[in-house]
Order: sequence, then structure tokens, then C-alpha cells
Amino acid sequence: MDSRKIREIMTDEVTTVTRKDNIYEIAVKMKQLDTGFIPVVEGKKLIGVVTDRDLVVRGYAEKHSGSTSVEEVMSKSIDTISPEDTVDEAARKMAGEQVRRLPVVENGELVGVVSIGDLAVRQKFEDEAGEALSKISEQNQLAGTKK
Repeated sequence: MDSRKIREIMTDEVTTVTRKDNIYEIAVKMKQLDTGFIPVVEGKKLIGVVTDRDLVVRGYAEKHSGSTSVEEVMSKSIDTISPEDTVDEAARKMAGEQVRRLPVVENGELVGVVSIGDLAVRQKFEDEAGEALSKISEQNQLAGTKK
């Protein structure tokens, strides 16, 4: 068991986008940053996230142009975690929700992101991270999808 706090392992320098951004701009940011996940904020308040999969499934596959608003493709129902929650809780949540990243929110504001990689790389917690990743991969193979 790892009772360290999320605050200790999260990434706190997070690139974000706003409602004003379009899906082309987001795709370019993802390419530049080599990421498939960008939180959408209003001020500092988390209002959604956009994944590379969102861009493909809700964006291009539905024939939206690059100038389409982020609101058309973003995921609005988002699982989050508190910086005061434990690393164990993050691993359970990721496995249970089948996600690889969780926005870290404090008082309604985005303060960071914790990824399954953070669980494995930033600490000696490979078992739980590996178990979470296994469950995510298993479910994705069964469902034929990826989050």
C-alpha cells in the first residue's frame, strides 16, 4: 500500500485549452507536446478534457472541420482526484474507470494531472500501476476501444 498523496507525484505544469480553441489547434498542441490528453478550462476551473480519441471519434469521424469548437468534441463527464487523495486511491480509480490519466482538482480548480506513468515511474508502485494498466488493456481489448 502506498499512502503518499497525489500532490507528491502529480504533474503540476499542465497545458490546457479553453472553449475558444478549435480542434485543429488542439491537435497541433498534442503533436507538439507528444500527448493525447489536454484539459479544457474556464479560468482555472476544469470544464472538460480532450483526448486524441475524442478528436478522431467526435471530430473527424463525424466530418467536423478543424475550425470546430472544442465543445463539440470534449468529454464533459470527467473523473477527477484530489491532491490530498492517496496514490492507492488513484490506482483504484484508474482501474475502475478504465482511464490512464486523472485531472487533479482542488476547490474546483485544476492543479495538476496524474497519469498511470506517474504511479509507476515516480514511485515504487509498479504492482498497482501494472494491475491498473492490465485491467485497462483487458477492457479495451474486450470493448475494442481505447480511452
